[in-house]
Amino acid sequence: MPESLDEVRAGIDGIDAQLVRLLAERQGLVKAAAAFKKDEDAVRAPDRVAQVIAKVRAKAADAGLSPEVAEAVWRAMIGAFIELELAEHRR
Repeated sequence: MPESLDEVRAGIDGIDAQLVRLLAERQGLVKAAAAFKKDEDAVRAPDRVAQVIAKVRAKAADAGLSPEVAEAVWRAMIGAFIELELAEHRR
């Protein structure tokens, strides 16, 4: 257990570094997915978004993370990646 605010912040910084690496990996997959999609509706894929959110909420609850926090984070991330994928798709 951290014994100071500095230790808490160091732990958060370490997690943030891991998240950045994982997001970069996810971005590569998003760019690859754009090649398989025929149009912008396929990129937006609201049914797929709903599936991902449902899975994340369940996994969050099992991991001790607020499902509401998980959903908010994933919706923001998915929205940003959809915009990236749309840009890739339009190229």
